[in-house]
Parts: sequence; structure tokens; C-alpha cells
Amino acid sequence: MAGRLNAYTDEDLSLDGAADGPLCGTTFAVKDLYDIEGKVAHCGNPDWGRTHGPAARTAEAVRQLLAAGASVRGKTITDEFAFSIVGENHHFGTPENVNAPGRVCGGSSSGSAAAVAGGLADFALGTDTGGSVRVPASFCGLFGLRPTHGRVSLQGVFPLAPSFDTAGWFAREPGLMRRIGKILLDGAAGAETAAPVRLLYPTDAWDQADPETRTVLGHALKRLERLYGPAEPVSLSEGAGLDRWFETFRVAQGAEIWETLGDWIESARPTIGPGIKERLTWCSSIGPEMRASADAERARISDRVAAVTRDGGVLVMPVAPGPAIPAGQAAVASDTVRAKIIRLSGIAPLARVPQISLPVAKVEGMPVALSLMGAPGSDETLLALAEACCGSAVDGLAPMKD
Repeated sequence: MAGRLNAYTDEDLSLDGAADGPLCGTTFAVKDLYDIEGKVAHCGNPDWGRTHGPAARTAEAVRQLLAAGASVRGKTITDEFAFSIVGENHHFGTPENVNAPGRVCGGSSSGSAAAVAGGLADFALGTDTGGSVRVPASFCGLFGLRPTHGRVSLQGVFPLAPSFDTAGWFAREPGLMRRIGKILLDGAAGAETAAPVRLLYPTDAWDQADPETRTVLGHALKRLERLYGPAEPVSLSEGAGLDRWFETFRVAQGAEIWETLGDWIESARPTIGPGIKERLTWCSSIGPEMRASADAERARISDRVAAVTRDGGVLVMPVAPGPAIPAGQAAVASDTVRAKIIRLSGIAPLARVPQISLPVAKVEGMPVALSLMGAPGSDETLLALAEACCGSAVDGLAPMKD
């Protein structure tokens, strides 16, 4: 049973945190990709759960949060194998988006976003391989961080595409986001930069957003510019186009996904929902030359993003092209919606850089988010900027300070 807001696969899971610590008194939900000792992680697919036993050890990120005083309250629905950006699971159902009723929460961390937006937990763990924290955060009116690749432990977390996978989190308040970062982020990889913040306006990324979304996020950007100065226009893809970057993402990620799941799919013959099944079949067709070309292009993309964000550069851009799509359309809209979103959300995974979603605006009453993307290791800087720019949450949204 999914339970309240259809957010959970195990609503009764309860683990108390330490009696003291910086997160004492807070509660968090955990995406059903994370191991919990004695529990089976279904990873969004019943056949995966059927063919895998209970975890011998709780995932490291969960252990760190428990040691800091936070308490686990529930395991949450994920899209199958975390391989969707929409937020509808063929087997476990669709979590409810309290801030956009009748719309999806976004995937694949749909249940985690639903639980936090609905006030069922103070924060929640998700994963972000292609946008699976940032996009649900945008759709549900939450703060959400995809960290620099490798800065948060993935020990005990299902690997979809290891060189893209990250462990991220959601909260309704920027201050809590930053406190969680102090627990989870590996301090050896980065720290708050001393360089002055330079706002950057990636024109090709803004061109991907719907007109209404560009307008309302443009107003939010102007408020941000009053704090940090004018944003410098830049063509992120340098004329290559984000369509090409999307194809690079699709091939490089798809090859890794088939390495993860191919043998199991061929031996277990699982039942897989529409859309995801067809994408997995396509992943199986990626050959060595196709993958090598994508990996080489990815290296160039990573170098480009690193160069642009060097010395305090922060890319300010929409998280997604618009608000959440209506629920019940995942099977028919999956490929079109996925491509449109990942032209934006795939940039950070390709470059392995951090990006935070800021819930600063609405379109027709539904949340849309501005984001900040920084250089590798600038996670703490982005979290500090989010806290400096955004006030307390109101109705699930945090307006930027004037």
C-alpha cells in the first residue's frame, strides 16, 4: 500500500535517529533505492524485489543522517529502476502532488518529493541520475540538490548509471538543505568558494523553457541580479545545440544502464512498465563505437561547463521547461516529455557538476523553479546562495527576497 499521498512503498518503516546531533528532531523519508538493513529494496519493480534478498547493511547516507539525529519515517515510491523523469510507476502507482493537484510529482524520486511537499517528512533522500531530484523539486515546489558527482556516498544505493548517479535531497526550507549538506557532503571534494559570485545567463538553456515559464523565472532572475549583479549572457553549447547534448546524454547513460540491468533482465524476464521497457530495449542496442563517441563528446561538454563556471561562475537557468504535466499521461507522453526536460536537466549529469532547484515562481498556480549550477565541488556555495536568496517557505513555495 502506498499510504498517504500514494508516496510510500513502506509507510511503517521507522528508524529513530541519535538522541542528539545537528538534525535531532527532524524526520526524513528514503527513496526505495536505498538499502535498509533487513528490508528489500524493490527499486520500483516487484520482480527486482522478488529476485533480491533483504539488505545486510543500511546505506551509508541513511546511516550518516541517523547518526546526526534525524529519524527515518517511510520508504518512498520510485519510478522503475529510477529510469524515468515523469513520476508514474506502472506497478506502485502515482504519488500525489499537493502543490499541483492532478499533476505528476516528476520522477524518479516522486514519492520522496510528494512526502516532503505534503508535510509528511521534513526532508527526503532521492537520487539524481538525469534530473530525478531537481525535476520533482521543481514540479512540487521544493528545494532540491543534485550534488557534485561522488560527493555523497552511494554505498548501499541501487546503481542505475554509475558515472551519472548521485544521492540528493529535498526540503521545504533552504536552511535545512544546508544543514543536511554539512552531514552528507564529503568535505575533501569542495568547500564554499572565496571567489565572488558571477551570474551567468545560458541563452540556449533559457530557450528550452515555455514562454510563461521564461517570463516568471525572468522576474525571479532580476531579483537575484539585484543581489549579485547582472547575469552575463553565454551560449553554453557554443552553437552545437542542446539537442546534441541530449543525444550524448541518452547514449552515454543508456550504455551504463544496460551494463547494470542487461544480464538480470535477460535471466529474470521481469514485467516492466510501458515507456521504460522500450527504452531499456533501446539501451541494449548501443554498440561500442556509439558509446565511445558519446563518451568523448561528454568529456568535451564537461570541459566546457567547467570552463564557464570557473572562478565563481554560477549558471542561472530553468530546472524544467514548465510546470508538471497532467497525471495519467506517462505512457503516451514519456519520450516527448523526457527529451524536452532532459535537454535542461541532463547538463549537470553530463558535466558531473552540482545544481540546486529554487522554488521561486508559479505558472497558473503550479510551481516552476529557477536553478543555480556551479563548478565541480561548489555544492556548499550553491546551498549558501539558496539560503541567502530565499526566505521561509509559504504554501510549499519559497519567494526570493527583494
